[in-house]
Amino acid sequence: MAAYNKILLIGNLTRDPQLSYTPSQTPVVDFGLATNRKWTGQDGTQREETCFVDCRSFGRQAETMNKYLTKGSPVFIEGRLTFDSWTAQDGSKRSKHRVTVETFQFLRGQGGQEERPSGYETQAAAPDVESAPASAAPMSTPSAPPAVPAPEAAPAPQTPPAGIPEDEIPF
Repeated sequence: MAAYNKILLIGNLTRDPQLSYTPSQTPVVDFGLATNRKWTGQDGTQREETCFVDCRSFGRQAETMNKYLTKGSPVFIEGRLTFDSWTAQDGSKRSKHRVTVETFQFLRGQGGQEERPSGYETQAAAPDVESAPASAAPMSTPSAPPAVPAPEAAPAPQTPPAGIPEDEIPF
């Protein structure tokens, strides 16, 4: 039987991202996301509900999210649903679902302003997302996290070869 696990969410961060590192020094960022749903009830009244979702991202993407997102930032995330279970300090079994982020995009805030600082001109989703198991060991923060490399410049547009009429170019 085939399986499919894909989550697409657009919402606002409910708290600042919290960056930590696994014992193997893989960056991990945890954050909360709130999504809203508005509709009109059968009686004609406007209704609204909010869903709060815990999210986690790994690798260079986690560092980027930690650097440029803050509480209230709008973001689009794409990921998968994961299940975490653990034993609490009182001995009880605990569990919860979480979204593991695979890609994300910055969204514009109210008033059309970008929600990322000026000078940030890379693609929104980090292409090399690392993944770690959800049941990773407790994390600690080292004194100096690895730096995020600068993006490569886009190639210059090509001009059509001389002697070919412009209406015959297939693009």
